[in-house]
Amino acid sequence: MIDVADLRFRWPGAEHDCVAIPALHVAAGGSLFLHGPSGSGKSTLLGLLAGVLLPDAGRVSLRDTSWAALSGARRDALRADHVGYIFQQFNLLPYLSVLDNVLLPCRFSALRRQRAAAGGASAAAAAGELLDRVGLDRGLWSRSAARLSVGQQQRVAAARALIGRPDVVIADEPTSALDAALRESFMELLLDQCRAAGSALVFVSHDERLAARFERQLSLPEINRAAYAPAIA
Repeated sequence: MIDVADLRFRWPGAEHDCVAIPALHVAAGGSLFLHGPSGSGKSTLLGLLAGVLLPDAGRVSLRDTSWAALSGARRDALRADHVGYIFQQFNLLPYLSVLDNVLLPCRFSALRRQRAAAGGASAAAAAGELLDRVGLDRGLWSRSAARLSVGQQQRVAAARALIGRPDVVIADEPTSALDAALRESFMELLLDQCRAAGSALVFVSHDERLAARFERQLSLPEINRAAYAPAIA
């Protein structure tokens, strides 16, 4: 589902590469836990995997399609169809309601809309089911995202990423604003939904207690230090 080969990325003005990974493979339906200290390049790598950033060298591909081979518009379309992204800063549209925020992927992707409505349900019904499962009170669904607490916004962002059964879910510190009880229910939801949809899951967190839930665990600093060593697959 995701393939990386000889990847290098350096932010403008930096002296060294932020990310330098010889090889990385995430299979369809697989789950990968990435960890490392602040500044180790975790969020940068997620941006590269999702085609939000393009590498300085090497290849990053989704479903055998190199992000760098596509125009900006085609990258946006591929991402909308196949990637659900939980951003560290949530990136909800503050003037839209909770329900409309969750439905955004269905507005940009006919494929996600069709998948959400599979089995005769509507996309709105699928959004409501996800909001129920992440524990967001129905009385909040018509409220604008700007009027939610940080924890509530995080749960809306998760529901938005999961709607329409994307092929890949990328999660950047998605449990950082949740208390212990909500963290456990959130992880159950995320993993169950990804398994049910056959979605690959790439999950970044400082909380290594969560790592045991995933098929694979990798330390990003160790991968970067091993640049151009034998492939990690």
